[in-house]
Amino acid sequence: MGEIVTVTLNAALDVTYEVEALVPNATHRVAAVHRRAGGKGVNVARVLATLGAEVVATGLAGGSTGAEITTDLATAGVPARFAPVAGDSRRTVTVVADGDATIFNEPGPAVAPGEWHEFRALFLELCRDARVVVLSGSLPPGVAPGAYAELVADARALGVRVLLDADGEALGLGVAAGPDIVKPNAAELERAAGPGPAEEAASRLLGAGAAAVVVSRGADGLLAVTPGGSWSARPSRRLPRNPTGSRDAAAAALARALLRPGPADWPAVLADAVALSAAAVLSPVAGTVDLAAYHALSQET
Repeated sequence: MGEIVTVTLNAALDVTYEVEALVPNATHRVAAVHRRAGGKGVNVARVLATLGAEVVATGLAGGSTGAEITTDLATAGVPARFAPVAGDSRRTVTVVADGDATIFNEPGPAVAPGEWHEFRALFLELCRDARVVVLSGSLPPGVAPGAYAELVADARALGVRVLLDADGEALGLGVAAGPDIVKPNAAELERAAGPGPAEEAASRLLGAGAAAVVVSRGADGLLAVTPGGSWSARPSRRLPRNPTGSRDAAAAALARALLRPGPADWPAVLADAVALSAAAVLSPVAGTVDLAAYHALSQET
């Protein structure tokens, strides 16, 4: 089993189109097509596996698309154990053009109460051998908004540290369960904690139960807010290509940091996360990082 378990409750088959430019109401010639297993937790697992971490990806998957997801992970050498659902897993479409990405996300299959119960049992089994759990991404239909709060509580009861990357009510309820790191972007932070300066909003999440908050701020990098202080780091240079996997790469770096005992060295943790996130931008698909660029950027950040 893996030291790190990544959870993707709404796993997907990601289809990425590379085009020269994205023009509404126009026909586009696609320069390249990429198809691979995706969803935020799956992307985190891919990055961790690339870095040599002991990781296992889990979540919910079903139908022919679910079979493609698990087959692709096996081919990529990413250990995975998904709980089955009757419905067909979703697809996502990402159109990459001019150094930016436009994303279309299907809602995912409806999950029955019995299927959720089976996943909880699998999750507890995996947690018994884990040290860190990453909970990230959207919830499929049928999974209650409090699902992440339940999983945070399950993991903490077994002494497993937790990183939560979610949105909306699922984030708010999950924070109350006490994860070790909450990782929203600026928009998610505002939805969860209200408007205002990012540091003040993040402090409100600390008051709600999070042990630390790390905010993704795009080109402005990362902001960490903890009871002991605040720190920030930003990329040394802009690397325009495909930003969709950068947040998941940062989550992978933070998950590795949670493996280390004792208080976090936040300047070093953020520098590493920013470098890995920037290296992910160079890849045409989420879940992949340019290792040479990562090592070079680590010296610059």
